[in-house]
Amino acid sequence: MKNLAFFTILSLLAWSCQQNSPAYALIETEMGNIKVELYDSTPKHKENFIKLAEQGFYDSLLFHRVIPGFMIQGGDPDSKTARPGQSLGQGGPGYTIDAEIGAVHTRGALAAARLADQVNPQRESSGSQFYIVAGQKYGEDMLNQVEQQNGIQYTPEQRKAYLENGGYPPLDGAYTVFGRVVEGMDVIDKIANVQRDRMNRPVQDIRMKVRIID
Repeated sequence: MKNLAFFTILSLLAWSCQQNSPAYALIETEMGNIKVELYDSTPKHKENFIKLAEQGFYDSLLFHRVIPGFMIQGGDPDSKTARPGQSLGQGGPGYTIDAEIGAVHTRGALAAARLADQVNPQRESSGSQFYIVAGQKYGEDMLNQVEQQNGIQYTPEQRKAYLENGGYPPLDGAYTVFGRVVEGMDVIDKIANVQRDRMNRPVQDIRMKVRIID
């Protein structure tokens, strides 16, 4: 019995270490690759993103919405076979994820898209759609305004990151940020600035492939 108990403890410790070990994903596109780190502080989103990536769910999906100075968005399964000009952004895997709101939208933030508050008061995330912040520079006045309006308080480190690198603070406190770009911000900028239609969909399809890496 002692040996069994010891083995059980070791198994639990190994599982705990695995849950809290750094996880990275590589988003491959014809315009370059983007490496992202997935946060331990958002375990539901981290686990879901890893699961979908390992299932090949994201492969051949489009970045279907891009806005310069803001973000690039993808993960809609309907985009895999979408015809040119088709409106996208409503698809998903058939479930949502509980909100894990905390991290902020500094440049390079990886966040979960979701439906608006009017129909989604719990701010649950889409099961698959995500966006990556390209962002722009904001001053202290904007950060102070967001703090008041959204009921949050930035740390000195978060303020410094916004002031030096930019991002998109108006979304803070409202959407789950579950990772960050560690390589490939130049690719984000290139995708964000491609020619797009009136629905902000790139005129030329930009497909992705996502895989989990060490």
